[in-house]
Amino acid sequence: MYARIGEEGFARFVRAFYAQVPTDDVLGPMYPADDMAGAEQRLRDFLVGRFGGPDRYIRQRGHPRLRQRHAPFAVDRRARDRWVTLMNRALDQAALPEDVTTTLRTFFEETASFMMNRD
Repeated sequence: MYARIGEEGFARFVRAFYAQVPTDDVLGPMYPADDMAGAEQRLRDFLVGRFGGPDRYIRQRGHPRLRQRHAPFAVDRRARDRWVTLMNRALDQAALPEDVTTTLRTFFEETASFMMNRD
């Protein structure tokens, strides 16, 4: 997938996602306002590495350990669904190739469910 959309494709939709977060009533409070750029970079680097690009995330932060890293945050059904909604909007805005968008939507749905840590 990285070969298809490159850094710019990942950057475009991750940027579109984070543009929505600060004003979102569910997700906004989970993100430190003074580290939005850092959060954006971490997600972009994770996704780039996960989908065939350079493994910057792992080199800088080690194994993703997604559930462990997100354990301090209450990821319930509402937070999960909102994250997926904002990701889907960002994918729509990024206008990536249809097959890439389909793969990413599936990945985000599954990953969001996996990340739930509260009822």
